Amino acid sequence: LRNYSTVLHNEVFTDAFAHNMTIVGLSILIQLPLGLGIALLLNRSMWGQGLLRTIIFVPYVLSEVIAGVVWFQLLQPQYGVVDSLLHAVGLQGPEQGFLGTPEVALYTVFAVLTWKYLGLAVLLLLAGLQGVPEELFEAAQIDGASWWQIQRRITLPLLGPTMRVWAFLSMVGSLQSFDMIWILTGGGPANSTTTMATFLVTEGTKRQNYGIAAAASVILFIVALVMAVLYQVLVLRRDTRAIGTRAAT
Repeated sequence: LRNYSTVLHNEVFTDAFAHNMTIVGLSILIQLPLGLGIALLLNRSMWGQGLLRTIIFVPYVLSEVIAGVVWFQLLQPQYGVVDSLLHAVGLQGPEQGFLGTPEVALYTVFAVLTWKYLGLAVLLLLAGLQGVPEELFEAAQIDGASWWQIQRRITLPLLGPTMRVWAFLSMVGSLQSFDMIWILTGGGPANSTTTMATFLVTEGTKRQNYGIAAAASVILFIVALVMAVLYQVLVLRRDTRAIGTRAAT
């Protein structure tokens, strides 16, 4: 019990919890609209559609280690590709680099995570769009509905279950964020990118505080379980009921 109390009163752990919640919130607010917009674009007949789908989905199937090492090199201060491109257009990045500046490090990591996992959102939403009957769009167009009205009144409601499932997967994945953060920053600088997962690994492997690490892992499990159950009860239950109703009829 003393270990749990120590963890809950540890400022690094409470900051790590806040960082996890920040990643969860940003994922829903940024990745979902971005993924939906790209899915709507790729769902239309256009030149190079297959190539664009491949380009967007490839990062998701890449190994975390490979993606992390590549972005670590790209984001090196002064000599990295990102800083070189900024200098070429007359801009200047942070003096310590995007990964070495506490104020922007977490958001930089989130940008890399978005690049890595956006393909999953696009793939799921594209699959959902394929399940929307084309007759609904045609009927709406005949009735004089605009493109925006069709998306708002038909596409978004029918994509609701798919978006809610993706949001659940994104939430759980954000709580478990470790690999990419560990490779890019190791939780630094000054613990500005520490998550609950990196905290417990650091305590267990670098400081040999096995009791603290074990307590942190249990707390992480409880947080993920509570959020998953609440999401299931408050959000996903309507979809489960709808499936049950359709099966009964």
